[in-house]
Amino acid sequence: MRPGLSLAAVGHATSLLLAISFSLCVAFDLLFPGQAMYQVWWKLLPGFTWISWQSFLLGLVESYGYGWYFALIWVPIYNVFVARGLGDRARRASG
Repeated sequence: MRPGLSLAAVGHATSLLLAISFSLCVAFDLLFPGQAMYQVWWKLLPGFTWISWQSFLLGLVESYGYGWYFALIWVPIYNVFVARGLGDRARRASG
């Protein structure tokens, strides 16, 4: 098995984390309007308005997309460092 992280696994896991977090934040904002933070969503999620079904679904899609954005950048960088670290260990063990 090749060392490193699976891009698909990290992409889906991170995207689901962000989509679930977005959903929980929207629910919190609806339950506690005095503590609402939907103004932050306006800045982070282009096209998001407070609140309609279309806007909520757009926020979910954008949150999921941000998770993939993170994974597409972070996983290859991580895997390069893991591969370099394993190569260093193999050279030290054989030498």
